[in-house]
Amino acid sequence: MTNLDTSPAQEVCPAAPEGQGPCVQLWPEREVPLGGVRAMNVMRTLPQRGLPTVGAWCFLDSFGPDRVAMSVLPHPHCGLQTVTWPMEGAVRHHDSVGSDVVVRPGELNIMTAGHGISHSEFSVLPATTDAGSSPLVEEIPVSRGLQLWVALPEEHRHRAPSFEQVKDLPVAVGEGFTATVMVGEFAGQRSPATMFSPIVGADITGTGSLELPLRPDFEHAVLVLDGHVVIDGQDIEAGPLAYLGAGRSSLLVEAQPDTRFMLLGGEPFGEDLLMWWNFVGRTHEEVEKAREEWEAEGLLDDDAAATSRFGFVPGHGPDAGPEAGRIPAPPLPGVKLRPRTRG
Repeated sequence: MTNLDTSPAQEVCPAAPEGQGPCVQLWPEREVPLGGVRAMNVMRTLPQRGLPTVGAWCFLDSFGPDRVAMSVLPHPHCGLQTVTWPMEGAVRHHDSVGSDVVVRPGELNIMTAGHGISHSEFSVLPATTDAGSSPLVEEIPVSRGLQLWVALPEEHRHRAPSFEQVKDLPVAVGEGFTATVMVGEFAGQRSPATMFSPIVGADITGTGSLELPLRPDFEHAVLVLDGHVVIDGQDIEAGPLAYLGAGRSSLLVEAQPDTRFMLLGGEPFGEDLLMWWNFVGRTHEEVEKAREEWEAEGLLDDDAAATSRFGFVPGHGPDAGPEAGRIPAPPLPGVKLRPRTRG
């Protein structure tokens, strides 16, 4: 769960204003070439210059379907939770707090970075007949999924890092729809995933006229994954993020057969954020310090790195072959940031 953009922009994310009522705003996706060893492009819908957050959701990438093997060496995070939601293919997650797990479609990985953590991500590939050889492209499983971040509020953003995997997520069933509740509560079902602000995330499939229950104190957004929906008379296809505002106690959706979409929402996030690369902070100086610490930790031996801020991910030491090493931080831009307004 990383931002591998080789020239990441610093994103100033002002606190959400109060009083944004129901609306339908389409925010276009943008293609981001990640480069590096993963050599893949993703479609990003959060953050946007005029829409930095939806609730505490502050980052949303979708990738695939494609036959590109994810191969992401250790990299750092702070101030956020990563939410990994594979839809096709499996990903191995390995982190500096000792987690080593495979996440598959229908399962959820939640990594709470807190003060600092590092991790790696690799696609699970078929065994090869010759030791050390790479699988052919047609042998690489199709991968597709969502990568999301949740900003941690002030009282939790310096907490100790942690990780959890939830394999048995609750499913809500309503008239014409089925929803896997990833985080928070939806339609009477609550996810056991640990979150630190009022939030919801649900993967919904449905056909026809759907009425979805919402919390009116939450702002919400919909990302169509497959198919087509109509909300408040507006056509919404796969791609853009449809921001729906707050104040809705229910949402009427007209869905084509077998439509699939993600519902995201939460209490409007009342804190200014500064996002750059894989860090979520509050000030330029704070992000700059995190970058400097990550770079300095790259010069430590494994034992010293294990007790450093971002830690050491086992299995990526000097004897790990193609999985040896770590991702260096890009250079910071040579300007300080000025707050922007939302809207």
